[in-house]
Amino acid sequence: MLGWIRLKPDDSYRLRVDENLTTEAVVIVIEDDASIGAAVKELIESVGLRVRLYGSGSAFLDAPIPDAASCLVLDVRLPEMSGIKVQEELSRAGRHVPIVFISGYADVVMAVRAMKAGAVDFLTKPFQSQDLLDAVFAALQRDSARRKMQQWQSTLREHYESLSAREQQVIAKVVAGKLNKQIAADLRLSEVTVKVHRANAMRKMRATSLADLVKMLEHFDSGTAPGRQTQ
Repeated sequence: MLGWIRLKPDDSYRLRVDENLTTEAVVIVIEDDASIGAAVKELIESVGLRVRLYGSGSAFLDAPIPDAASCLVLDVRLPEMSGIKVQEELSRAGRHVPIVFISGYADVVMAVRAMKAGAVDFLTKPFQSQDLLDAVFAALQRDSARRKMQQWQSTLREHYESLSAREQQVIAKVVAGKLNKQIAADLRLSEVTVKVHRANAMRKMRATSLADLVKMLEHFDSGTAPGRQTQ
């Protein structure tokens, strides 16, 4: 291991591995110095994670992001395109990958800028191996949570789109707090018909309660949330 990564004196500490993270998780290391890149790769692989190594930001941006929980270990100073520029390009393209920056320079202004833009951590060399691993696992956990939420929202959307237009109208009014008889009056339906549409919608949405249904619809994008549609 290179000198810019400090190990504890006896080098015998146990590295914490989050067993809840998928074994498919990938750590992307972008480092133009081959020896440093190899050292970081070796360290991360030592705790069972997969690593993709790139020598430049442009090489990474030209490649597809893994379809799994992932994060970047990104050197700030890179040829042609800096780490900060890579972060900006990812944001501009709407590509969500948590970033752990590493730098040989204690640049406070740059660190603040990176953190405000969403970086998980900004480590200045030399740093403890465990500090890097902790930052990597924090970044992977963040991305895993984002992917799970995205998958859940996609499933909710599929369930919602399986509803008939009338069922969508009914549950929009249900989550707005209206009673069955009020909905019946608004939509010029019988109360029995409203109850049938409501029950069918609850079943299709896999909602077990009104609170469950409200929670589901709150997680749609604000601009297209069913409850915000014109009644």
